[in-house]
Amino acid sequence: MDQLVKDKIDSEIKNNDVCLFMKGTPDAPQCGFSMTVSNILKMLEVNFKGVNVLENQSIRDGIKQFSDWPTIPQLYIKGEFIGGCDIVKEMYESGELKTKFTSSGINVKS
Repeated sequence: MDQLVKDKIDSEIKNNDVCLFMKGTPDAPQCGFSMTVSNILKMLEVNFKGVNVLENQSIRDGIKQFSDWPTIPQLYIKGEFIGGCDIVKEMYESGELKTKFTSSGINVKS
């Protein structure tokens, strides 16, 4: 991955407390997995930045190398890679995701 792509990804993660690399946008997800994670964040009323990887092939390929994770969506909280759809869904169902947000100082629905 070239340095420009790495810097762009790094910037999105650093400048947004909650950053979701996804297919489509939060208002118009273009895959079921991206929609699931986006909807979980919306149910928790978390402010997040959605990065549409379909708009930029180099970002789409680059994020997989960046995280060493093969699939999209990818969720980052305060710069930390959390995981993809299955992990986020499990964390949401167990209450672990809400705890992660609150312990990171991110407001969630009570």
